[in-house]
Amino acid sequence: MSRTIFCTVLQRDAEGQDFQLYPGDLGKRIYNEISKEAWAQWQTKQTMLINEKKLSMMNVDDRKLLEQEMIKFLFEGKDVHIEGYTPPSH
Repeated sequence: MSRTIFCTVLQRDAEGQDFQLYPGDLGKRIYNEISKEAWAQWQTKQTMLINEKKLSMMNVDDRKLLEQEMIKFLFEGKDVHIEGYTPPSH
């Protein structure tokens, strides 16, 4: 059964997560405020960050950087900047 939330990223009602995807208070906030669609957008950005910056999830500093970028993207309305990447034009 899906649940509807007001998504902070999309600024509209959208389908919410089925369960908490991230630990702690931040995870609760994501569960309550971030839709499945917005989370999928973040996952795409996250993959780009990991690949382009050659981040290792075994490295604490890399995980902290990724979490900071996630907060900026999901809650502060800031897009992920990857040096040298130019999005395709439509």
